[in-house]
Amino acid sequence: MNKETVILINRSEITAGTRGASLGPEAVMTAARMKGKSYFGDYPIEEIKHVNHLLDHTTNHPYAKRIDGLLAIYNSLNDSVSKILLNQKFPLIIAADHGSAGGTIAGIKSAYPTKKLGIIWIDAHADIHTPYTTPSGNMHGMPLATVLNEDNLACKINNVSEDTKILWEQLKHVGGITPKANAENLIYIAVRDTEDQEDAIMKELNIKNYKVDELRAKGVKSILSEIEQKLAVCDLIYVSFDVDSMDPIYTSHGTGTPVKNGLMPEEAKEILTLLAKNDKTVCIEFVEVNPCLDEKTNKMAEVTSDLVESVLDSIAKR
Repeated sequence: MNKETVILINRSEITAGTRGASLGPEAVMTAARMKGKSYFGDYPIEEIKHVNHLLDHTTNHPYAKRIDGLLAIYNSLNDSVSKILLNQKFPLIIAADHGSAGGTIAGIKSAYPTKKLGIIWIDAHADIHTPYTTPSGNMHGMPLATVLNEDNLACKINNVSEDTKILWEQLKHVGGITPKANAENLIYIAVRDTEDQEDAIMKELNIKNYKVDELRAKGVKSILSEIEQKLAVCDLIYVSFDVDSMDPIYTSHGTGTPVKNGLMPEEAKEILTLLAKNDKTVCIEFVEVNPCLDEKTNKMAEVTSDLVESVLDSIAKR
């Protein structure tokens, strides 16, 4: 057993627009077991308490749905992730929806408050909306705004209640540090489905997005070399991998918001394994597997299980 890595399970799906992502971590475990893979038995497993019962009730925050519950999830992740890191272990997170990723980042900053953090966000979506700009109110589209302490009021389309504003500020300040990262240290890979408000803030903040065509033209190793240079000033790197970064043709539609023209699984594996080998990488998170939406039985979880295994192997060999 490699005790240097801890698998942290987060079943929270309160920020997604569809139901079923809470079953994602278990679907990945099932896929591993069906292939005779033992890594869920080889590594310590921890789990945070979810608040998915809130989905059975209406929310009082239409432009930040269930933000009160998300605040609890952020605080739980802040505590769990920081504890794992302070114990000199590597948190590999398998989460339901992407909205809680800001809590993961809060935990990294709580463990290393003086360290400069780089973020590599591998996703079909930019996830940089705010309650003021969101067209849906679903908070899985907002985690990076909480990390950057960004409201994007220049693109405001919603009149947000005072109660929501208070919770939004609390969310951004979880862990007592805000912002938790700077925009120049945020890198997107494969983002290809954004709204106008996101495009505007990405342009204003000059956030680099390595689109799939550029990645294929230059090659994965070349792109990651560029990213390493861009993040050279950073002490730590966090990698967030949304499975919808991959093309559903090669995986399945087993995720809440699939988008065509994405990565092939082989490309995703090369990216993730190389990032896992980087000594600066202190946390990798997998999100948004939804077996309820999978037209190929459990294909997305099978692909993700393979990626998780490759990442674990790379971390163990560092």
